[in-house]
Amino acid sequence: MTDELKIRINKFLSEVGYCSRRKADILIDQGRIKINGEIAVMGQKIIGNETIEINGRKVQIGKKKNVYIAFNKPIGIVCTTDQKREKNNIIDYINYPSRIFPIGRLDKPSEGLIFLTNDGDIVNKILRANNHHEKEYHVEVSKPITKEFIKEMGEGVPVLETVTQKCFVKQTGKKTFKIILTQGLNRQIRRMCEYFDYRVVALKRVRIMNIKLDIPVGEYRDFTAEELNQINQSVQNSIKTFKHKN
Repeated sequence: MTDELKIRINKFLSEVGYCSRRKADILIDQGRIKINGEIAVMGQKIIGNETIEINGRKVQIGKKKNVYIAFNKPIGIVCTTDQKREKNNIIDYINYPSRIFPIGRLDKPSEGLIFLTNDGDIVNKILRANNHHEKEYHVEVSKPITKEFIKEMGEGVPVLETVTQKCFVKQTGKKTFKIILTQGLNRQIRRMCEYFDYRVVALKRVRIMNIKLDIPVGEYRDFTAEELNQINQSVQNSIKTFKHKN
């Protein structure tokens, strides 16, 4: 599991209401906390399903409520959980009351829909490229679009030592088009446009899978029960990239 999906033991104990972070640090320093039978060390990170013992007694932790939200990311916000190194990070911006992390990324100059959750399983299932989950974008470029540009964008473009998968591309205005991708290469649309000597002026993600962007910039909402059910159905056959140990 990536470090982004883990949490420091002191923060975890604080979030589940056992004790404050300061108190947890004192307990760790005194060697009174064990994780899966081993004495915890300061700054240690966990998944959240480990066996935690304090003073020889197992900590009883209630079942975590899964959170699934859709957020309309503004331009300038960075999709990282690194709150120390990036002041404009998505976590501080949303300021959600419990620990969540983004599913995938949307680069800093872009805006639009991104999911956030505390459910590591669904993150990995959605991000697997071979699951072919659609993401739709509205794009504005720096000069008038040609028919050749639209055609060649849809047929696959050489970027990052590979060729992008075929995709749906449709012109919507003199300098605008929409594109639907099922893969997520780094800065993919911008790189595809640059290959044909076009510069992206504005890029907005308006749909991920079955969920459309329907909230103002900078705001978020919970998935509806129907939306979550549809997503779970679409990823139910996905193979996880990691497995939790029971």
